[in-house]
Amino acid sequence: MTPLPEAGIPAASAGETTLGDHVLGQLLRLGATVGLSGADTAVYGQALLDSLGDAARRPLSLPPASSSFLSDDHTPVEFSLACTADGAPALRVLVEPGWAHGDMGDSGRAGLDAIRAMAARWNFSTDRLDSLADLFLPAEAEGPLSLWYALDLRAGGVPGVKVYLNPSAAGPEHAERTVREALRRLGYGGAFAHLPPAAGYPFLALDLGDWTSPRVKVYVKHSGMSADDACALSSDSGAAAADVRYFFHAAAGALQPSGQEGDGTLRLLRRSGLTCHSFTGGDSAPSGFTLHIPVRDYARDDEEALARATALLTRFGMDPSVLRDSLSALTRRQLTDGVGLIAYLALVYERNRQPRITAYLSSEAYLTRPPQEQYAQAGHVPAQRTRNALNPERKAAGPAGPHTAQKEVTWSRTASKL
Repeated sequence: MTPLPEAGIPAASAGETTLGDHVLGQLLRLGATVGLSGADTAVYGQALLDSLGDAARRPLSLPPASSSFLSDDHTPVEFSLACTADGAPALRVLVEPGWAHGDMGDSGRAGLDAIRAMAARWNFSTDRLDSLADLFLPAEAEGPLSLWYALDLRAGGVPGVKVYLNPSAAGPEHAERTVREALRRLGYGGAFAHLPPAAGYPFLALDLGDWTSPRVKVYVKHSGMSADDACALSSDSGAAAADVRYFFHAAAGALQPSGQEGDGTLRLLRRSGLTCHSFTGGDSAPSGFTLHIPVRDYARDDEEALARATALLTRFGMDPSVLRDSLSALTRRQLTDGVGLIAYLALVYERNRQPRITAYLSSEAYLTRPPQEQYAQAGHVPAQRTRNALNPERKAAGPAGPHTAQKEVTWSRTASKL
């Protein structure tokens, strides 16, 4: 039986599109794009809707239920496509299950309930997560998030599950201490010493369920990152410096007009770059390294972002066609009509594995960010741009959701103001 909606979360009227309709449709189309069976994708879609609860029935004619940090337009769902040179792309979905709760403590408790329901569904243990609950899920939690989960969508209907936690839940001044203590409890007492200097620790992530080598991952924020910084941060990962440098410049572009210092060094001066450091098997030294570039803040529009991603995938021997098809599965709008559909590009190195490139893809349930005109003609992109990289014959279509506006402060019925 379908549960009744919670107070404050009205059910949609007949014929009205809901959040659940929107993200489930995207998931089903993306699953077909990467070759998942309809049955497997349906299982994952049901798990997604179950985790959102009655918030999935919230009509898109209403503003977002809370100011989710997961995406720029506050949609509590993001997709990603992980590509390698030696295999098929992997589809993932990232979800904030407690999205409808404005209070972070309540959001965390709702998220923990969702993970425990998945553990019962797919028969995995939550012991490692439970051991950290007092650190990351306090009754009076702070910060822009409490608990997110990601599903690595695999053939057979049983996913890999990842949980993302906020090290600043007890206050940003305690984030470093929280990361140290979490690593110690998880058996990585010497790991913190291997992390680079940080401007912040936005996430700590755990692999739960069926993983060959379950990881603990610490995400580190770096203010004003340059290509030289990225090379230094990756020096112990086995990554070739030339590849890291190429990735940085291809993903970030020319960084004009705000990204150049007096000495000519190009830096990420808008949204910061991130690195992720993975630990497995109790080893103190990282077994994996990821460089995340927020491409959406350094490109005019999504056509340019796709051109950069295409250049990178080609450089690393990966097929870019699935990414193009995935964007078509997400939206009908033209890529030149907005920026942010491709939110991040990431270069991933893990021990004894081929490098990966991951593209993080926005759902855009509530708004499409307009193009950033200051980046027009900002610099070369090492790939041929086309008039419309998805479909050169298609005319402009409306955005994915009913609201389109710049970032501001409040919400109105005619504009999404973040």
